[in-house]
Amino acid sequence: MEVTILGCYAATPRTYNHTTSQVLNIANHMFLIDCGEGTQMQLRRQKVKFSRIKHVFISHLHGDHFFGLIGLVSTFNLLGRETDLHIYGPKGIKEIITLQLKMSKSWTGYGLYFHELSSKSPEVIFEDDKVTVETIPLDHRVYTNGYLFKEKEGDRKLLINEVLNYDIDKAYYRSIKKGKDVSLDDGTLVKNELLTDPPPPIKSYAFCSDTAYLPSITNQIKGVTALYHESTFLESHEHLCKPTKHSTAKQAAQIAKQAEAKQLILGHYSTRYDDLQLFKEEAETYFENVTLAEDGKRFSFD
Repeated sequence: MEVTILGCYAATPRTYNHTTSQVLNIANHMFLIDCGEGTQMQLRRQKVKFSRIKHVFISHLHGDHFFGLIGLVSTFNLLGRETDLHIYGPKGIKEIITLQLKMSKSWTGYGLYFHELSSKSPEVIFEDDKVTVETIPLDHRVYTNGYLFKEKEGDRKLLINEVLNYDIDKAYYRSIKKGKDVSLDDGTLVKNELLTDPPPPIKSYAFCSDTAYLPSITNQIKGVTALYHESTFLESHEHLCKPTKHSTAKQAAQIAKQAEAKQLILGHYSTRYDDLQLFKEEAETYFENVTLAEDGKRFSFD
């Protein structure tokens, strides 16, 4: 699992600071999460192949989280894309994007599918045989979701020497890796744990976009491999959290601790701050494993 930060600053883009967007590579999927201005240029800088992006997840309809989407959709079309693109986001996103395409007479030559969200309870919005994606309802000034990306449990690891010792036919290998016991020709039952090791640990990623401090989400993301949580303000500006419905680095760390996350990634910094290390120092008072998102930074989780 790998996360590439394309942009991690709040409100408005600056010369060297981009608004929210990131790419998650999980279970052979390349998911784009949020799409602030300049996302397609950041994708090029990070050498992400446009053709690998088939699913885009938009947290909410504030500009710093989706104003780059129409440009990306249009560029895909100009490049002759044929692969379908699925866009998940709040109700209204279809109207916004299709109006822009209509007025510019730029209908796509590829399938463009919108999955509009309105539920205020967690729901699974994508699933295949390797991964699930579910919403994390958040508390912001407009309808907002975070997203929980979670691998499904893989096959068990075949202990080939043990299998050969029991002279088990290859036809049973697949079912053994799925956890099945084996009955030998003489009627002996060989337990699966004698033939396999457990599968690799499941990895998961929680993206918590703009939100007020919301401890209720911690049960849903319990034990997550990595948590990206907005930290717009330092504790000295906590009084700004209530009117803006944002969080501090301290509050993000408290969420990570309560959720028993393996790692916390801070982001969505207000541009009023010049020293991002202050965010890390503040969060580390409450949670040990803290790192800072930076434009262009990659995080790998083996």
